[in-house]
This record gives sequence, C-alpha cells and structure tokens, in this order.
Amino acid sequence: MRHLLLLFFLLACVLVAPGQTQGRSENVVILSNKKKIQVGANENDALWVNVSPRDVRKFKAIGSVRYSEFGAKGDSKTDDIDAIAATHAFANQHNLKVKADAGATYYLSGKERTAIIRTDTDFGSATFIIDDTEVQNRNASVFKVSSSLQPSKLAVPSSLKRNQEKLELSLPATSLIMVTNSNVRHYIRFGLNQDNGASQADIFVVDKNGHVDMNAPIIWDFDQITEINALPIDEKTLHITGGRFITLANKAESKYTYYSRNIAIRRSHVIVDGLEHYVTGEGDHGAPYGGFINISDCAYVTVKNTLLTGHKTYSTIGSAGEPVTMGTYDLSVNRAISVSFVNCRQTNDIDDNTYWGILGSNYCKNLLYDSCTLSRFDAHKGVANATIRNSTLGHMGINAIGSGTFTVENTTIRGRNLINLRSDYGSTWQGVFVIRNCTFVPAGGKPTSAALIGGSYSGQHDFGYTCYMPEVITIENLKIDDANHPEDYQGPAIFTNFNPKMTDGAYQEKFPYVKTREVILKNVKTTSGKALRRSDNPFMFREVKVSTE
Repeated sequence: MRHLLLLFFLLACVLVAPGQTQGRSENVVILSNKKKIQVGANENDALWVNVSPRDVRKFKAIGSVRYSEFGAKGDSKTDDIDAIAATHAFANQHNLKVKADAGATYYLSGKERTAIIRTDTDFGSATFIIDDTEVQNRNASVFKVSSSLQPSKLAVPSSLKRNQEKLELSLPATSLIMVTNSNVRHYIRFGLNQDNGASQADIFVVDKNGHVDMNAPIIWDFDQITEINALPIDEKTLHITGGRFITLANKAESKYTYYSRNIAIRRSHVIVDGLEHYVTGEGDHGAPYGGFINISDCAYVTVKNTLLTGHKTYSTIGSAGEPVTMGTYDLSVNRAISVSFVNCRQTNDIDDNTYWGILGSNYCKNLLYDSCTLSRFDAHKGVANATIRNSTLGHMGINAIGSGTFTVENTTIRGRNLINLRSDYGSTWQGVFVIRNCTFVPAGGKPTSAALIGGSYSGQHDFGYTCYMPEVITIENLKIDDANHPEDYQGPAIFTNFNPKMTDGAYQEKFPYVKTREVILKNVKTTSGKALRRSDNPFMFREVKVSTE
C-alpha cells in the first residue's frame, strides 16, 4: 500500500517507474503495478486504482468486470462508491462491460464521488442504496453516463433563422448544436415563481456537412448568437440494464435547493431498460429532487420497462413572497432531442396529489410517452413536437407549452384538463393538437366542471415572445367521463375561461394572444349526456371555427 501511494504522487509529477502504465479518467488514476487489485484515495480524495498486467489481460479476455473484483462488498453496510467508481474508470479505459454482482446490495454514502459510465452496464438483480440523509455535495450525481467524444469549436455565425436547413460549417461527426443569444430573454415567468426569464436558446442536430435534421428544426429566429457549441453524437448505442435503486430521502430544509443524487445521462444513443427506483424516508419536510433519471445535452435516449417513484410535495416561499408547492421529479429532461419513455410506470398512485408529478422538461424536441402509466407529462420551457400514446396520465395530467405537433392517442387522461397550457409561461402552443381515441376523466372523477383545453392569459405580461393557442385542434373519438359533476354543470367546454376580464371589445391586451383558428370534432361523447360547449367565455373564443362531423 505504501508503495502504491508513493507511486500515485510520483505519477502526479509525471514520473513513471519502468514497466508500469498510467491512465486517467475523471480524476481517477489507473495504475498497472504487478500487485493485486487495489483502490484508494489520496489526501485530496482523488481516486486511484491498481490492476496488474495479468489481471488486465484476464478482464480483456472475459470482456467485462464486476464490482466485487474491485473491492465492492455488496453487504448493504460498507460504502462501495469508491469501488464502483474505480470499476467503471477501469472499464472505460479498456472498453469493457460492467456487471453488478447478482443479489448484492451496495450502500452508497453521501460522499462526493461520481461513477462515470462509458460502456454497457448491467446492474442486474443488484440493489443500490443511495443515502441522501447526509451528503457532501447535493449537485454531484451518483452515476454519470458520458461520452468520450470531445466538443467541437465552432465559428459563431452572425444569425440563424427559424426552419433554416443548413449551417455553413464542417464537423467531424453528426453533432448536437446548442445556440444561445444572451441579449434576448425568453420564458419570463409569471406568477408565484416569477423570474426575469432565460437567454434565448435552441438545440438541433446537424450532420458533418451542416445539414439540419428537419425532424427537430430550429424553432427561433436568432438576430445574434453569443454562444454556440457542438457536442458530437456517439453512433454506437450504450445499454444500461436492470438494477434496483433505493433513495434514502434527504432531510434538508424545504426550499429550492434541488438534489441531483441521480443517474445523469449526458451521452447520445443510450437505452435504459428494466431499472427500478424507490424512495423511502420522506418526512414532513425535505428539499426537492431534480430527477433520478436526469437526461440532458444529448439525443436519442430511450427509457423503457422502468419503475419510478414520485416524490412527496413540500412547500416553500416563492419568488413572489407567497407560499408555493415545489416541483420535485423522478424524471427530468433538459436540452435533449428524441427522448422516449416506453412501458414506464410508478410505485405511487398516479391520482395521489400528495406526490408531485413525475416528469419535468425544458428545451426539448420530440418527446414520447408510449404505454406508460405516470402521474404527469410536463414541458416547462417549451417542447417542439410531443407524442403520448397507449398511456394513462394521472392527477397532474398533460401540461405543456411549445410548438409543432402535439399528438395524444389511445390514452386516458385523469387531470383537470385534457391538455393544460401552462399559464406561467404564457399558455402558448405554436402549432396543432391532434387527439384521437382517448378517454378524459376530469379531475380523476371528482366533481368538476370539465374543460378540454386549460390555461390562462391576461395579455398584460411580456413573456418574451408572442403567445399562441394551437392553430388547429383536431379531436376524434373522445369519451368524456363526466358522470360525477356539480349540480349547476352545463356540460364540458372546449376551452376554459382563459381571461375572465375579456368579456367585450373594451378589454385591451398589451401583448395580444393569437387564438385558435379551428376546432375539428369527430365523435365526441359525454357520460353525462350534456353537449360539448365552446367556453364559459364565449366572447373570447367567438371567432374560433368549430366543425363537427
């Protein structure tokens, strides 16, 4: 051990003894001394691992490594995070698969250590206990799926246009482009969590010759660009399978100090299959979570056959000085393209409103739910194109703003509205809604006056962009289960009352709302037997054409 520690410090000075090799992966020094496999940390907590040349040859012949081979005990008590991080660092260097030991229970303390995953990983039947009761850094992920490809430096173009098909650039590989104009503010939030907005931003995929993938087009006009980055997209798909993860919930003060003790996916072309996540130990207070599966800065990710857990809802004081409930998530997607959730469900009752909705997303394109039973779909700072099919959505339903086509088919929605356009971001959707073969159970069957399209817009707040309602809404084969309703119920409305003050032409919007042009209804039926109405505010929607067949 003394020799290895001495060698570690020699390596830091780039002095390598004969017959020994070194490698470095995310602050992990990898040695190849003739001694047995050992893992340790220096006084600065930097990790080192030694694997003999003989063991290196053995692992390469097998094609995989296991956590126990690097010292993980899997006894539910010993802190195994260093051994697990070392296993992945070695596997990354030699392109080996990683396998958890069958039936093991790994305890992962609150120590600041992130295991970097760059090769296929099979968590199998193992259990991972993630202890968040005392953490060194709440922002440090437990696992991070990353790429070995390096970002490309780009010359900053003078401008970009919505739906532009080509950029004048050359890249080594198909890449995810991230563009920012810090001189323009978008998403200037309204309400109890009000803020000053965020810099104008967009993400899109281009090939090495600069052609934009028009399945996820540029959605904004950029008169100026202050930053542009290109993240190369891995061609080979990385697979993460199995695993049972248990989070011992934090006991922190209930305020907006998000915990990111999670699996962070920062690589394109990843499939997560068969994972389970549970949460235990939630009390009467706690800080919110930013998503156990946290997907960001990547494209083409699929999470399937996965069991998740909604987090308990806690309250704090918002930026407007009033009490607010805090969003807390088990799924989070940010700045990502073509992310799919297939056959995913959750441990909580999807109608239990003591638990927050399970997904939050920002700056995404082409999101998909397929065959999922989850409490919520949500797009905060916009989604361009989204599809929900063969699914059931619980008490928080479908909440979104964005653009493109939003398709909902063969799905049951149990929220307050069929689709709610988020009022804190302007209840805006620049595009169309297509709803087919669905069942809407307003408020999960509680007495309520049903409305299909929810939202609110006063016309007095500048969100940083023009706000739109869907230009065309097509609803075909919809069953509205409104049997349980108030005594004064007049029947379901297409639109909720977006602006109760707009009752005649005297009301002036400082920032005019672009209303829906047409609603096409085909075979819409109600359990109550009452007819579908336009709105409780017929004046506001007087120019909307409603076609029935």
